[in-house]
This record gives sequence, C-alpha cells and structure tokens, in this order.
Amino acid sequence: MDVSKQFRGNQASEALGMQFFKAQSDSENEQSNFFDQYIKRNKAMSHSADMQMGEDQECKSTLLLGSVVQIIAPPFYSCEFPVKKAEPTVDKMQSPSNPLPLTVYNVSDEDCLQHGSTRVYKNGDVVIGGFFSLYTCLYLTGIFDIKPSKDFFIVQLVPSNYQNVLAFIFAIEEINKSPHLLPNISLGYEFHNILHSYWRILESFLILYPGQSGTPNYSCETDTKSIALLTASPWAISSQVGPFLELYKFPQLTFGTFNPEFNDNGQFPSLHQVAPKHTSLALAMVSLMLHFSWTWVGLVITEGQNGFQFLSDVRGQMDRNGICIAFVTLISNPLVSYLPFTKLKNFLTREISPVNVVIIYYDSDSLNNINHLIGLHLVTWRIWVTNAQWHADLAGRNFILDSFHGLLVFSHHHKEISGFNKFLQTATPFKYPEDTFLTRYWFQNFHCSFSASDCSLKDCTPNASLASLPLNRFDTAMSDGSFNTYNAVYATAHALQEMLRERAQMQLIESVDHTVFSPWQLHPFLKELQVKTPAGEPVNLDKNSKVDAKYDILNFWNVPEGLRLRVKVGEFFPHAPPGKQLALSEEMIQWAMGSTETPRSACSESCTPGFRKSPQEGKAACCFDCTLCSRNEIANDTDMEQCVTCPDHQYANIQRNHCLQRNVTFLAYEDTLGKALAGTALGLTLLTAAVLGLFVKHRDTPIAKANNRALSYTLLISLTCCFLCSLLFIGRPNTATCILQQTTFGVVFTMAISTVLAKTMTVVLAFKVTAPGRRMRQLLVSGAPNYIIPICTLIQFTLCGVWMGTNPPYIDTDAHSEHGHIIVICNKGSLTAFYCVLGYLGSLALVSFTVAFLARNLPDTFNEAKFLTFSMLVFCSVWVTFLPVYHSSKGKVMVAMEVFSILASSAGLLGCIFVPKCYIVLLRPERNSLHGFRDKTHFNS
Repeated sequence: MDVSKQFRGNQASEALGMQFFKAQSDSENEQSNFFDQYIKRNKAMSHSADMQMGEDQECKSTLLLGSVVQIIAPPFYSCEFPVKKAEPTVDKMQSPSNPLPLTVYNVSDEDCLQHGSTRVYKNGDVVIGGFFSLYTCLYLTGIFDIKPSKDFFIVQLVPSNYQNVLAFIFAIEEINKSPHLLPNISLGYEFHNILHSYWRILESFLILYPGQSGTPNYSCETDTKSIALLTASPWAISSQVGPFLELYKFPQLTFGTFNPEFNDNGQFPSLHQVAPKHTSLALAMVSLMLHFSWTWVGLVITEGQNGFQFLSDVRGQMDRNGICIAFVTLISNPLVSYLPFTKLKNFLTREISPVNVVIIYYDSDSLNNINHLIGLHLVTWRIWVTNAQWHADLAGRNFILDSFHGLLVFSHHHKEISGFNKFLQTATPFKYPEDTFLTRYWFQNFHCSFSASDCSLKDCTPNASLASLPLNRFDTAMSDGSFNTYNAVYATAHALQEMLRERAQMQLIESVDHTVFSPWQLHPFLKELQVKTPAGEPVNLDKNSKVDAKYDILNFWNVPEGLRLRVKVGEFFPHAPPGKQLALSEEMIQWAMGSTETPRSACSESCTPGFRKSPQEGKAACCFDCTLCSRNEIANDTDMEQCVTCPDHQYANIQRNHCLQRNVTFLAYEDTLGKALAGTALGLTLLTAAVLGLFVKHRDTPIAKANNRALSYTLLISLTCCFLCSLLFIGRPNTATCILQQTTFGVVFTMAISTVLAKTMTVVLAFKVTAPGRRMRQLLVSGAPNYIIPICTLIQFTLCGVWMGTNPPYIDTDAHSEHGHIIVICNKGSLTAFYCVLGYLGSLALVSFTVAFLARNLPDTFNEAKFLTFSMLVFCSVWVTFLPVYHSSKGKVMVAMEVFSILASSAGLLGCIFVPKCYIVLLRPERNSLHGFRDKTHFNS
C-alpha cells in the first residue's frame, strides 16, 4: 500500500506527508508487504479448503474476534509510536482556561493506567463485537515549533465516541431484558479500542501478530460466539478491516456516516450501513447560508471518500445559489498532527480569520486536532457550521469565551430513547469493572485515586455520575453515532431472531444447540431487514430503499443554562417543496459571544440601491465594487448586477433608486425666456410698423422717393412678418405650428433678402446706366429689379413645397436635454431640406452683400448702398454664428436660439437700413428737402 496516496487532493498536505513518509518508508513498506502476504496466504488456504458453507465456513469464522480482533486492537496508549516499558511519569497540564487535565505521556504513565486492557468482554450465548475509536492523539507541535516526536503528545478520550460504547451496552442490556426479542438467548458484547492513525493503521492491525505461531488465526479448535461486528465507517479503516471480514463473510455493521462507495462497487458485500443517507446535507447547509445571506464561506473538509463527495456536492450547490468559497482546506489526520506552528498559524490567521462563516465537514474523528487547536488559539467570533460528527473541544474549557460558542450543527432527526439518561446515571466503574475505559475517565473527572494493591478506584467524588458532569465534559444527549450504534445492535438482534425463527420452522435444529450457527447466515436477514426500535425509529439496511434524512439544526449555548447546551433551533426537510425546506427559529439562536445581531459574511459589502456590482478582476464573483448607476438608470434593489434604464416618460431620481414621472415642458409664454422673446418680437413688430407709418406719412419727401418707396414698403412689411413668425416657435407645438414655423420663416426671410437685393440692384442700375436710350436704362425705368422679389420667393416656395411633401416637420419629444423633463419640440423632419432652405437664404444674402459692397461709394445724397452692405453683414454674421450654437444646444435652448437669430437678423436689417432715414426725417428735416438736397449735392461736387 502506497501510504502517500492518503494525501491525494491537497497539494499542501501531500508535500507535508511526503516529507514524513520519506523517513518512514522502510518500515511502512515492510508492514504493507506483510499485510498483502497475509491476505494472499489466507485466500489461498480458503481456496484449497472445502468451499461449501458447512463446517469449513464455520471453522474460518472462528478467526474473527478470537484473534483478528486482537490484531486490530493496539495497546491502550499507542499514538503513532509503540509504547515501551519505562518508569511512569505524569505531567498534568492544567490552567484556568483548561481545568480538565490533559495527561501528557512521556512514553509511559502510571502503572494502573499503563497496564489496562484495550479489550472489554462480557459473556453471553452470542456475542456482538465492536471496534470503537475512543482515544485521539493531540500533538504539541501546534504549540511549539518542534518536529514530531513520540515525546510530545496528548492522549485524550473522546466523550462522544465513548457514548457510542454506552449506547452499545445499553441496547444489549435492553434486549436481554425484553421478553419479545430473543427471549431465550442472552447477548454478550466485546469491544476494542482502535486509534485513528492513517499511516499506522497496519501497525494497529498486526501489533500482536508476533505473539502468534503457525498460520495466523487459522484454527478450527473452538467455536465462536461472535455473530457481527460494529465499526465506524471512515474509508481508511473499513478498507483495512474489510478484507479480513470478507474472507469469512463475517457481518459488519457500520454506525458512522453513510458511504455509498462501500456497496456500490461490490467490494464489501458483507458490510451493512445503519446510518441514513446524507446526500441532502450540502443542500441543507447552503439553504442556511442563503437564509442568512452568507455569501463568503470557507470550507474545511476531511480527506476521504465522504469528504470529496461532500466537497463536490457543496460546490455545486454554492455555484447554483451565488455563494462563493473563500478557501478550501482538505485535512487529513497526519496533516494536523504534524503541522508546524508557522503553517498552523497561517492556516488560522490567513485563511480562517478573514471569513466569518466556516463549514467544517467531519468524518469520524479525523479533525479532533483541528478542534483542539482552534480552541487553543481562541479563534473566536466565527460561525462554525458542521455536521453531527463534530466533537467538542476536548480540552473542556469552563469559560464563556469559547471558540465554538454559537456553533450550528446539522444532526439527523431521531426520537428520544427512553431510559438512556437513566442508564448514564447508573453507569459507573463499580457497575462495569471490566470497562477499563470508564475507569480511566472516572479517574480523570472525579478526583479518584488508584488502590496500590489491585488498581481499583477509591476516594472519588460522592454520588458521581456521567450525567452530573458539565455538558462541555460529557453530553448526555444521544448523538447520531450513538443512535446508529443503538439501531445497529437492534438490527443484529432482529436479524438473529428472524434467522432462528426460520430455522425453527424448517425444523433444522431439533437436537442441535440453537446458538451454534455461522455468522454468514445472517446476511440475507440483514439485507432485507426493515424493523422499528422501541423508540419507534425505522431501521433499514437496504441501501437502495434508504431515504435522505431529515435534519435537526442544533445551536450550542453557553449561557444561561450551562456550557455547551444543545438547543434545537430549526429543521430541514429534504423532501419538502423548494422554499419550504428550511424551518428556523432565529430568535433562539445564540450567536458567538452573545451578539444579538445576525453576523454577516461577505467578501464585499452589499451594494445599496442606486449602485450596481462591478466585478473585481481576478477574484470570486462575490468580491465586487459598487458603481453608481449611469444617468437615467436605477437599481431599486441591493446587489443588482445591472442597472435598469427608466422609460422615456420617466427619469431617475438623484439616489438612482427610483424612476420619477417626467414633467412635460416646452418654450412657453409663461416662461421667463418665452416672455422675453415674445415681448421682444412684439416690440420690434410695433417698431417696424411705426417706421412703415412714418414712411407712408413722408412718402412725398425726397428721401422716401430717392429710396424707392415701393421696395421700402415691401421690406418693412417683410420684416414685420419676420418678427411675427418668431411667435410660432413659442408655445406648445402642434402639427400646424411645426409646419408653419419653417415655411413662414423661409418665405418671409426670402422676401426680405430679395427685397434688399432688388434695392441694391436699383441703386447700381441708377448710377451705372446713365446714357439715354440704352437697353439697361429701359430695365431701370420699367422696374425690372422689382421682379427679383417674386422670382426668389417662388424658388423658396418650391423648396418648402418639396420639404413638406417628402418629410415635413412633426411633433417630437426630447427626454435627455433637461433632467426630469420631457421637452415637446418640432422635429425638422428632413434635415437636408432644412439646410437647403437655409443655404438658399445664405446665397441670397451673400449676393446682396456683394452687390451692396460694390455700390457702397456711389455719389448720392441718399445713397443707401453702404447701409445695405452693413445690414447684410449683420444678417450673415448672425446666421453664421447661429449654426454651431444651434447644433450644440438642446431642448428649449435650441428653440430659443432659433427665435433669437430670427429677431437679431431682422432687427439688423431694420436698424441698418431704416434708422438713418428715420434720423433725417425726424431729427434733420432740413436735409429732407429739395433745397437741402441741392446744397449737399453742390458741396459734394
């Protein structure tokens, strides 16, 4: 056997284990070879013998519990290293925090303790055997930085494991008293202590072999009374015991954790498992995590088949439910025993310390050292969630500051067994003197001493009993292991009764002792067994018909009832509908150190509403940053993966956790900006009308005649329409106003610019074409420049018509420009058509500016070419500035910019062209006469 394979699955433990086995390989290989040779030799002998299930099979059966049982049992205090005979020395470690003496053995102990037997036997018609791991070895390498040595270890009895022995004895005595079950047969018992030592397991099996002679344990001289063997179920032990038992088809009943591997591969057909299935344990624990929103959880798991299966199950459940694994530590017994202080400190501080919730999965006693060391280093303020194989800190501390205060344990649900507590009160070394384990435990806890003559106890505490011990020393509540042990004894008894009843009915034993039979004959009855114990609990050994067990959730209290009081705080029903499987009474849970608030365990704090989770690169999904939702997005729950965009008619509040209804708005007359623009438009309209009235009143004056009265009237009317068309942009838009805005704007501005062009062309023709009879003069006299206005306006009409016919303006909403508002605006429809209208206006303005600029220096008293030049310069400047500002504006501001541009450009035309004329008419009337005209002409000449 390659012992180093015990460390497969965990690189750290493998490296540590290989270092140890390098020094131990020779002795281990010798033991492994001997073990293999022993099995092969027995198989060869059994093959050569008569294979009929008769006398030969009975002969082979005498091996078990006659000698092989002794082979498996090591010396009482054999912890990895064989105990040598030496002078007894005792050093009892005791402190205020550790009142229970931990006996440190320096190779030997007191004679009365040293010479105690590891075998306890009570005779009966038939005998049920048991292997119990009662003691554990706690090495002091967790305290000091020393190498593993046989000189430094602590041997401790595990109270919960010894309770299995008491349940074993109690069940046998209860059956012997029963008039209904095996009424004419008395049951005896025999049990041995074995140690959990994965790499010394062969030494434990074969420790007494050198005292044998001939073929080991192959004898037909005596009959055996043993009918079955009860064992725990860690894989390492069953894989060693199994080959011995399978040689003789000897029934083995396991009371430990159910392991499907034992029966699925057909390797151990003689093995029967009493415990219910625990396939829903991972689901139960994850359901508890979800209930308390614990999303950052560490895992400490026993190496072995059950541990690996549980790791696979809990990983799957966590992944499906969004719970992250902070760390996974696979622990084997040698890893803990020989863990250097520095590595242990790293394990306790680096991995466990940052995590508030740790799941510890135990398989039998393999993690006793972890319990001891966690308690020793006082790792507090943690929530430990574990299965029923958990053992209390063996030091038995008597103070409230406890590493395992607030522990949550998932235990199989079972009924109370009446009479067990009373049995514990009466179970004393004086009643069971053959039980040396009870004697030693009594010596440690009740201040006894040994008699020098016969090693009997004396001077013990009066009225002492196991039930009187504090709960942190001995818990009288029946554990899962004890309950399964009790059921295993009853299963064996019922199977034996059914076998005897069948034999009696077949009249096969008329003149033969009914207690003489072969143990292998029990197998058919054990496999089909379905009975109930006196407690009313069903016992079923058929693995195919076993169902997932219901779990009780237990919480360990330290106050006020006493230390380590187990209190049921909830249940888990695996077959209930999802969402109703977990029933929990949170108010009954006593958290670590008396905290009243439910502890939290998360890699990152929850993101509050308004924030979304942003994963941290290279870390688990539960580790994230909280990022504020973008504008108009909300997160209305905690820990949202993505923000949700509000509908267009709603907007996100400042906290980004709720969508609010948007207010509908537009450039209204009630707004300050709307009032200012409307007032300006009306004021400029009145001013234009006043100028028009002034020109009409002085229409016969030289200045009115010299500036072409008809064109001046046309321009003033066009400017009046320009000012008024700006009012179409103010107020709530509708389909009609959206269409009229652009068409009216385009047409009236085209009329105004074309009028300016006509006036400019008239001035040019008046001064450049002076010869009588020339054709150009005829054009001036006939008023040909006036035709520019209808022609240019018609072209603009055509452009607007095409625009309105293809993609006209329409009502639109803008939900993005102004926070919390929906702005109703007129969409231009076709932007191409809109820019064509503006481009055409720009072309007319550029032509008018060019012609006016060329005619600015023509001699005339009332020459307005230079004023037309300035007016076109202002007009072009306004609209060139308008385009970039318009595109950078949103909502009401964009509309206001368009209105302002209309008013500014129209006011530029009005001011530059007509203000000088109004100045002469109103303030310098002497210049608006024929005499003044002549004087100015003479002066200029």
